[in-house]
Amino acid sequence: MSFTSTHERLLIILVALHTLIIGLVFLMIPDWAVKFGGWPQNIRPIFFGRQVGIFHVVLACGYLIEYFRYNGISLIITAKSIALVFLLITPLFHEVPWAAPVCGVLDGAMALAVWLVHRAVNPDGAQLQH
Repeated sequence: MSFTSTHERLLIILVALHTLIIGLVFLMIPDWAVKFGGWPQNIRPIFFGRQVGIFHVVLACGYLIEYFRYNGISLIITAKSIALVFLLITPLFHEVPWAAPVCGVLDGAMALAVWLVHRAVNPDGAQLQH
């Protein structure tokens, strides 16, 4: 299959939507979010759960702004790669539920997919000119 800029655009939007949904869940129902992920305790103070939420909302906006303004994917690749490393290393030092390594693998898969599709659509590394 040959990827087009339409495929790339859709992938970026889906990755940003995924991040936005996580952000909104943590903003609105942070205690449910951590319980769903396997942690037994609530987030206290609740501010920190909501801070996680707004951070994800900001990231989702950043992904879209960078892509649609500059045809860039650096923020997605950087954020998802750091998440991959953090979420896979953390279980080596702390007991964490299933969500940590699973989310790490998913973040890594998203970074790889975005990178591969972007390279396929932009083989010479050309950026959009505005």
